[in-house]
Amino acid sequence: MGKVRATRHNGRKGASGVFKPEHNDRSFNVENSDHIQEDRCSANVYWDIYQGFNIPDENGNRPERKFNFGEIERAYYHNTFIDSIDAQNERHIRSRHKERCRELDDILKDPKTCPEESVYQLGTKDGHEDPVLFTRVVVELFDELIKRYGSNFKILDWALHMDEATPHIHERHVFFADDGYGMLFPKQGKACEALGFELPDPTKKEGPKNNRKMSFDAEVRRLYIEIAEKYGVTIEKVPLEGRTHLEKNDFILAKQNEEIAQKQEELNELTMKISDIDAMVKDVAEAAYEKAVETVTDTVREETTKENISVVEAYGKEIARPEHRIDGEKRSFAGRLLQGLIDLLKRKSAELSAVVRRVLLSPEVKQRNQDAIAHTAKTSLLERLTRAKQEADADKRERKHPSHDRGEVR
Repeated sequence: MGKVRATRHNGRKGASGVFKPEHNDRSFNVENSDHIQEDRCSANVYWDIYQGFNIPDENGNRPERKFNFGEIERAYYHNTFIDSIDAQNERHIRSRHKERCRELDDILKDPKTCPEESVYQLGTKDGHEDPVLFTRVVVELFDELIKRYGSNFKILDWALHMDEATPHIHERHVFFADDGYGMLFPKQGKACEALGFELPDPTKKEGPKNNRKMSFDAEVRRLYIEIAEKYGVTIEKVPLEGRTHLEKNDFILAKQNEEIAQKQEELNELTMKISDIDAMVKDVAEAAYEKAVETVTDTVREETTKENISVVEAYGKEIARPEHRIDGEKRSFAGRLLQGLIDLLKRKSAELSAVVRRVLLSPEVKQRNQDAIAHTAKTSLLERLTRAKQEADADKRERKHPSHDRGEVR
C-alpha cells in the first residue's frame, strides 16, 4: 500500500481517572461495547511480563491465562516497589506524619506513579498496514526499548486489538529510579535523566512543555519509524492538513468514545434487575472461593512448613548443648539427619499445599462453602438495596412535602 501514518500516543488518566488495563485485555463484558466486534476478539493477541503470549482460541477463550493485566501489574509493582513503599511509610510514622503513608494500591491509582499507556497504530480505518507486519514492527520496537532502557523502564503488558475499526496495540509500562535510599520507585523524570535524556531546550527551565520525557518520546517515535521503514513500510511524515496536533486530537476523541462506552457498560451493570442477584451472587461466591482457596493453601503450606522446621531446628540446638555429652561423631550424624529432615519438609511443602487445595476444591466441600458465601453475600446485598430504596423514598417524600419545623426557606 501507499504511505501510512505511524502514530503513538501516551496517557495515564482521563476524565474518569487513571486508565485501567481492563479494556486492553478484555476483562469485561464486550457485548455492551458497540465499538468492539465480539466475533473478532479471537484474533486479538495478548502479552504480559509474567505469562508471556496468550492467544484466544476460535471461541475467544483463553484457558492458559491465569491472571488478567490488572493482577499482573499489581504483582510487578509489589515485587519491585514494595520495599520502597514500606520504607517510606516507616519514615512517615517516625516523623509523626502517618497521614502520608500510602499502600500499594494508592501508588497504582496515582497518575504520577501508575503505569503509562501507549497506543500504537500504522494507518487509519480508511487504510492500514498488514496486522502481522504491524505487530512485527511494534514487537521489535519493544525489544529494542528494553535492550536500551531496561535499567529504568519496564513494559508490563500489551494487547493487539483486531476487534475494533483499525488494528492497534495498547502497551503499558512503568519508569522507575532510585528513591534516594537504594530502592526502586516509580519516577518518570528521574528515570529519563538516569537514561541520559536531556531537556528538549536546555536553555529553558524544566516544565510540562520542556522535560526529558519529551526527549524519550521523540526517540521512541524515531525508532518506531526507523523499524517500520526497515520492513518496507512507507511512512507519511507530513502533518494532516498542516495541523501538527490533529492526530493527537483524533486519539483523544477515540479515547473519549472508549470511556463513554465503558461508562455505559458500568451503567448497565448498575441498573441490574433484582432477579439477576441470585446469578450474580453465585458467580461472586465461586470467584471468591477460588481466591480464598489459593490464599489459604499458600498460607497453610508456608506456616506449617515454618512451624515444622522451627521444631526440628530447636531440637538440633538442644542436642548440641554441651551438657548432653554426645560425642562428636554422633553429634555430626544427628546434625546431618536433622538437616535432611528440614530439606524433606521443604520439598514436601508443595505436596501439602496440593492436598489442602484438593480437599477444599472437592465438589462436596466446595459447594457447601460456596453456598454459605452466597447466602451471606445475598443477605448483605438485599439489605443494602432495601436500605437504599428506603432512603430514596424518604428523600422523595421530603422533597414533595417539605418539613416546616426546620426553619427552611423554600
